[in-house]
Amino acid sequence: MTDKTARHTVEKIGGTSMSRLKELRDTLLIGKREGDALYNRIFVVSAFGGITNLLLEHKKTGEPGVYACFASASEGHGWLSALDRVAQAMRDAHHQILEHPADLSQADEFVRDRIEGARSCLFDLQRLCSYGHFRLTQHMMVFRELLSGLGEAHSAYVATLLLNRSGVSARFVDLTGWRDERELDLDERLSAGLEGIDLSAELPIVTGYAQCTDGLMAEFDRGYSEVTFSRLAALTGAAEAIIHKEFHLSSADPGLVGADAVRKLGHTNYDVADQLANLGMEAIHPKAAKTLRQAHIPLRVTNAFEPEDPGTLIDDAPADHPAAEIVTGLPVIALELFEPEMVGVKGYDSTVLEVLKRHNAFIVSKSSNANTITHYLDASPKVVRRVEADLQRSFPSAQVSAHSAAIASVIGRDLRDQRVLLRGLRALEEAGISVLAAQQPSRNVDVQFLLNRDDLDGAIKTLHAEMIEVAAPQKIAA
Repeated sequence: MTDKTARHTVEKIGGTSMSRLKELRDTLLIGKREGDALYNRIFVVSAFGGITNLLLEHKKTGEPGVYACFASASEGHGWLSALDRVAQAMRDAHHQILEHPADLSQADEFVRDRIEGARSCLFDLQRLCSYGHFRLTQHMMVFRELLSGLGEAHSAYVATLLLNRSGVSARFVDLTGWRDERELDLDERLSAGLEGIDLSAELPIVTGYAQCTDGLMAEFDRGYSEVTFSRLAALTGAAEAIIHKEFHLSSADPGLVGADAVRKLGHTNYDVADQLANLGMEAIHPKAAKTLRQAHIPLRVTNAFEPEDPGTLIDDAPADHPAAEIVTGLPVIALELFEPEMVGVKGYDSTVLEVLKRHNAFIVSKSSNANTITHYLDASPKVVRRVEADLQRSFPSAQVSAHSAAIASVIGRDLRDQRVLLRGLRALEEAGISVLAAQQPSRNVDVQFLLNRDDLDGAIKTLHAEMIEVAAPQKIAA
């Protein structure tokens, strides 16, 4: 890879935006750019919207895709119809984007080759595991990664065809390891993919999934594309990393508090990004943010369809002045362990954490006192029931309980002197919203309010009105 002119950017486009690829061509990818201005950019792309759900399982509803169908009925061939649905969805996607007959023919053939290859692989895997010496469970993660790569390879290939037809020297960079027998770690895979590319004269369109010995999905599951994106930025020494979304990073969900009420952040830091990720509102995967932060590469989050707008810059700079920047929240399950014998005894915390880790229960927040430890979890009821059972076995005399709740949080780079806790409690009380608990950590970057789950939306609107829409702190009555 060579870069003969200015330092480049590495930019990521999500799946929902990719489904509007023709619009992206006319705004972000080409738009008003000409000549050299088209280049010195690397684009990492996700699969077209909905394709990964069909390949794996629906991210929100859990509806089974090819992977889930194969995993749950490995002796039958019910997964074949699921794979056929993927092939049809892929063809439907690129037929809405490409217009030239030659491009459509190439895209159709690309889908046929990849789908038939995956089909043969699955048949071979079933035959192999029909022998007692082989276990399907040992191969499922590899199979999951193979399927994921199909979606990104398809979208990157179609984007390359579209750009080439529009006069851009775009190059399809396939990191999925398709029919590649090399054993490469992530950095080696990225370097091999970009080998020989002149960034000053070519526009690489890179698959969001990268096959490597590290096994991205084992640790990051469907967050792998941001890991690829961030590592590529760090490895190539990008001037800036950019994530293009369908919306601006705003002070709250505009669909909830109103488009006229929210404010674009404009500038924030990685501390705030970490708090957002903790509450399920990811600007970027926390591990990807760590990579960029350690490489001293700023992150920019933009609206893909407003290329003239600079979006929101995320770096390590402190705030110019204390202020609340964003209000968000999520439903949680409060898991409470009450044990009178806990006072002065060590080991309870570590045992609870070990159980939560074993069941992969995500901890949003935590509170404790002399005889009670409460963890607020973003986990399914099934997982929480298993955690409860394990804790009860570990502590037979303890009372272990779980109930639904929600956390609303006010976040900012610097909340000093904003009296967020007092103002928030007063505003919520005036709105008739009961606060079950509240806490303000010492770093002054967030304040959390524990609520009944049904009160979450109302609390976010109330806190946003108080902390964001009101320009300055109001005097708190004594």
